[in-house]
Amino acid sequence: MTTLTPRERIRRFFRREPIDVMPVFSGMGMVTIQAIEKMGIHFAKVHSSAEYLARSAITSAELFGLDAVIVPYDMCTVPEALGRGVSLYEDADGILYPTVPSKWGTLDQVDLPADTGYLSKGRMPVVDEAIRIAKAYENGRYAVGGWVLGPFTMAGQLIELDVLLKGLKKDKDRVEDFLSKMTDLVIQIAKHYQALGVDYMNIREMGSGTDLLSPRMWKTLIQPNLKKVFAELSSPKILHICGSTDLIIEMMNECGSDAISVDQKNNVAESRKKLGRDAIILGNFDPYGTLVKLEASQVDGVIKKCIDNGVDAVWPGCDLWPDLKADNMRAYVEAVRKYGKAPTPAVGRMN
Repeated sequence: MTTLTPRERIRRFFRREPIDVMPVFSGMGMVTIQAIEKMGIHFAKVHSSAEYLARSAITSAELFGLDAVIVPYDMCTVPEALGRGVSLYEDADGILYPTVPSKWGTLDQVDLPADTGYLSKGRMPVVDEAIRIAKAYENGRYAVGGWVLGPFTMAGQLIELDVLLKGLKKDKDRVEDFLSKMTDLVIQIAKHYQALGVDYMNIREMGSGTDLLSPRMWKTLIQPNLKKVFAELSSPKILHICGSTDLIIEMMNECGSDAISVDQKNNVAESRKKLGRDAIILGNFDPYGTLVKLEASQVDGVIKKCIDNGVDAVWPGCDLWPDLKADNMRAYVEAVRKYGKAPTPAVGRMN
């Protein structure tokens, strides 16, 4: 049987062409502390250096046999570029992700740029260069994944979420206008990364699950903007939502993405029944619970269940927590390769 390179495997996967074995990849951060330690740096240093960003992703892939590298790791690059600042915690010894220190407090304070000049500000150029480095590594051995927060989740990084939710009752038109502008922003950034040549683009509308929004609100507030985003993007394009998504999975599938990514709260077996065999479903294990909390011997069963329930590729429900157990990570990859030899509902296998 022909063995594909990691990048070929993922590119064929999204084209629904037969592949040799299920790829091990994600649309969220997959950096590991083992890679950071091998590089001899503090975790906090990685976010502001293109070389460190790319090398840590590549080293993680090499150490554990992953098929893709994904950058960036934090959600603050865009808010920082839009003038909201960033706290990098560069002197911290532990694992601390950057945070946004100064969100807008009211809709009256919102001041968005009239052009795309923000793409050259803050750490946006660092991410761009990291993508270029990763793409060039060993003549493009690994697929390079890009991601952008969805309009609603991006809004929550720029303005306090309770302001938006309260505004839906008292100032609905202005909130919807703000989210429309967030939609344009997401499209600009995603197109920018696609122009740089990422192999797939993940739109992470993380905070819009039915833990927070009702299905009715999701349909009127979230779905129209996601449809606009996916209508503007090239393939492959993925929609990821954390939390409870069973009640909105069919609406998610109507947004125009090439694949749907869900976390451990989703009943994947039922989602597969609802969406049929043609939909590419990605998911759905708990990355912290599986790779940090469990014993390595328990990981195999978690991954097998995801595949048995009908996913086309096993994805973690969110970013990997970097300080994971190496034995658990190896067990995860080995289980995907072992149980991923057979065809999945939407993607066949090579003879």
